[in-house]
Amino acid sequence: MSEFLVQDGQTYIFQGDSITDATRRGANAPFGTGYAKLTVDLITAQYPERRIRWINKGIGGNRVTQLAERWTDDVIRHEPDWVSILIGINDAHSMLRRMEPIVPVELYREKYDEIVSRTIAETGAQVLIIDPFYMSIDGSGQDWRTVVLEALPRYIKVAQEVAERHGCRHIPMHDIYQEHLALRESEIFCPEPVHPGPTGHMVIANAIIEALTE
Repeated sequence: MSEFLVQDGQTYIFQGDSITDATRRGANAPFGTGYAKLTVDLITAQYPERRIRWINKGIGGNRVTQLAERWTDDVIRHEPDWVSILIGINDAHSMLRRMEPIVPVELYREKYDEIVSRTIAETGAQVLIIDPFYMSIDGSGQDWRTVVLEALPRYIKVAQEVAERHGCRHIPMHDIYQEHLALRESEIFCPEPVHPGPTGHMVIANAIIEALTE
């Protein structure tokens, strides 16, 4: 029989940018309206006996450099047992649009490795790395979406390499969405290529639960 790995009494932190934030810092505190809230709700419904401490620390607009700056306060101090990280689309956009703080691939690699290394060394937590994604299949070469789709694989490769280097669980989120987009139009999952709608967030929540179930 399959078993969800996060146990009673453990602490799980969701970390990332606006996709993780999902208005969790306002009226929809503490989890927001996105995949973090859906994951919490689904697991609570399936395992009501487990008193898991769930924490959402996503902040809209963040790059991996900004995650690193707040890692002690927002992750290490909570002594988590599990941390999932979804970061990278803002990093890619910053490089393409030359928006400060610019995070080229090399800096993305350095800082991603840093936060994962710190998490494992200082808390012993298990880390789940979720690839950044972009919900478009536009390979026409005629607009911005093609530019992003051409640049993003370099950031995805870094996330995958960091996961492999540190023995982290890994979700190929961009690939999962591309499989969905081959069957249905993107607006079903996302009103624009970056921020999922309810169905898109459910795809992430399902992927997390699957990755943490054995």
